This record gives sequence, structure tokens and C-alpha cells, in this order.
Amino acid sequence: MKQHISNQLFILSFFSILIFSSCKDDSQKTEIETKPTTPKVVEKKPLIAYGINLDNYLVKKDTVKRGETFGTILDQNGIGPTTVYNITQSISDSILNFRRLNFGKPYVILKTKDSLQKPTHFIYEKDRINYAVINLKDSIHGTTGKKPVTIKQKEASGIIKSSLSQAIDDAGLNYNIALRFSEIYQWTVDFFRLQKGDQFKIIYSEKYINDSIYAGLHEVEASLLRHKDRDFYGFNFEVDSTTGRTDYFDENAQTLRKFFLKAPLEYTRISSRYTKRRFHPVQKRWKAHKGTDYAAPTGTPIWSTADGVVIKSSYTRGNGKYVKVRHTNKYTTQYLHMSRRAVNVGDYVKQGDIIGYVGSTGLATGPHVCYRFWVDGRQVDPYKQDLPDAEPMAEKLKPAYFDFIKSLKSQLDKIPFVN
Repeated sequence: MKQHISNQLFILSFFSILIFSSCKDDSQKTEIETKPTTPKVVEKKPLIAYGINLDNYLVKKDTVKRGETFGTILDQNGIGPTTVYNITQSISDSILNFRRLNFGKPYVILKTKDSLQKPTHFIYEKDRINYAVINLKDSIHGTTGKKPVTIKQKEASGIIKSSLSQAIDDAGLNYNIALRFSEIYQWTVDFFRLQKGDQFKIIYSEKYINDSIYAGLHEVEASLLRHKDRDFYGFNFEVDSTTGRTDYFDENAQTLRKFFLKAPLEYTRISSRYTKRRFHPVQKRWKAHKGTDYAAPTGTPIWSTADGVVIKSSYTRGNGKYVKVRHTNKYTTQYLHMSRRAVNVGDYVKQGDIIGYVGSTGLATGPHVCYRFWVDGRQVDPYKQDLPDAEPMAEKLKPAYFDFIKSLKSQLDKIPFVN
């Protein structure tokens, strides 16, 4: 009996210890859980744009309306004509041409946060990246700036089914890439004769504002066009470190440019080629046609096919409005039937400069440009001439060039073709 009582006392004591310990642990846990924590203070980052802390101002954003001028915009914001005149006389056109605020362009006016809300800055966005800041305070002055831009490199490939522009679109690329691509190869490939199944690969870079907002094509760094089972490489390389001028060369450092462009415009079709015998559609008789007719919509820009000096910019009954350019003592070109001429006699034009616009003036049945070509004073067919290349790469640049394109060519070759 005593033993039984003793056992009961032991068991009661044991459970008492467990209960006590359990209560003690719970009280400690509760005390830890209810301990107050110090809240984190998150500092608000200042809103910096155009090199200014916008938090310090009232910000008014708008766009230039049709018919608005710098003066009317500032007048609407409480700045009178005398001050506007002083501003326009104090700020150089290189910072902001106040006569050319373009319709639809964004601008920002910053004002003081007090009851007067006095304008302190006028900010005009020239494009997505470049802007001008006009300080309207006591000391009037202006500055220019650029939004922070990130350059991102990308790769792409495609296949020609109908046209280059369609192939670029099928590859999900920006149309500006098609324009740049055609510029690279315009001296060596006739893009109106691309064949179904021709392929291309490119390495290009794009501009992004604040690392996220697309701001346009930066450059095509390298390209490969497979046309008629032949590979045409193109690498963009700086040939003048002083001016930053670049040009495209192939894998052997040969320039892709020729002395003359293949054609003087972006044409729809060649409606008539150089021939010794053609039935004239207006005069209704057989005669020589010593030119190449490129059909294109009225108003299409016409380019000078090479550098030169304008020696004629005139009108005749047969030629209509026309321009004639002397390139060297050996070569001369002429462009007929323009709707409008864009150059005058004595003007120096560079290859690709606009010299006029397609029309149907003179003896013409529809909008086109008749392109004529002289060699040593004799009219010839430009498509049958062995025309010179543009200025070749300097020998001293070639070692640096081959080193530069080594990794680019390897990267380009690894991009798979689209089949």
C-alpha cells in the first residue's frame, strides 16, 4: 500500500514539473513574439529628369498644338512678349530654334510651388533623346542634353519570299532595319532582283531610354546576305576617328560602296531600258532611247548617284524639269521629267543627296525618271559599264579591321539561317 501511494506521488510530481516547464516555455515564447520591431524607413528617390529635380517644381506637360509658337505658349503661362523677345535674342539657334517648334512635339514647363506658380524652365524635346532646357529665371540661359540611353545588341535572320521589306516584317523586325539593310548593299545588289529563297542574317543594336523605352535603331553592326548562292558580308567599321565616320566592308576589307549607286531612287519597276531602237510612246515613232526609265509614284525623291557639281537645273519641252550633274571629267549623269527640282546650278551634291522629285513633265506618259549616263562625253548604258569602286580602305587600317571583325564574323556565322 505504501509503495502504491509512493508511486502515485512520484507520478504527480513528474507531471507537475512538466506542466511548470511547459508554462515557462510558453511565457518565454509569448514574450519574444510580442517584442516590438522598428519599422524600416524607405527613402523616396528624387524624380530627376532633364538634369533637374522635378520634385521641387510644379510640372506641366503638354505638346505643341497646330499654329502655336514659343511666344503663344509662354503667354499662356504668364510670360509677356518683352521677356519672350529677350529670351529669343539671348539663346542661340544651336540650342533651340524658337521659329521651328514642331507640331506634336512634347514640352514641359516647370513652375514654382508657391502661390505665384511662376514659370522657371521651358523644356522642349527635339526628339526621343535630345532636349533643350531654357532657364526662365533672372539669368536667362539655355542648355541641351540627352536622356540616358542604353544600347542593346540583338540578332536576327530571315528569308526572302517576296521582298526584303516583307522578309524583315516576317522576322518581326523594325522597318528601319530594312531601310538600313538596303543602304548597305545598294551598290552591289539590285533589291528588285532578289530571288525567292535568298536569306539574310544581321547583328544590330537598338537604343533604349532608361533601359526600357525603345528609341530607334542604333546601327547594323554586321550583316550577311545570301543572294544567288553567294554570300555578301558587311561589317560597319570606323574609318576616321576624328569625325567618327564609318563605312561597310566585306570580309576581305573591300568596300561595299561603288562610285555610283545602282539606281537614282527607290523605284517600282524599270519601264524602259537603254536601247538603240524604241517606239516612243508620245512621238509615235522609232528612235534611240539613251536612258533608263524608272517608274515610281509622283513625288518620290531622286538621288544623285555620285558626288558632283550641278551643271544644269532647267526645263525643256522634251526633258521637262531636269538636273544634270558632272561627277568627274569622265562621268556625267542627267535626271529627266521631274515634278520639282531641289538643286541649283553650281550646287555641290553628295552621293544619295536629293536633287529632285519624280514627275511626268516634258514628253512623258506617266511618272518616272529617265536616268542618262555619259562617259567621256558619250551616252552609254550604265548597266554595261565597269564602274569604279568608292575610296578603298587605307592599308594601315586593315590589321585593326581584321582584328575587329573576327569575333563579329564568328557570331554572325553561328546565327542559323531561316529555311
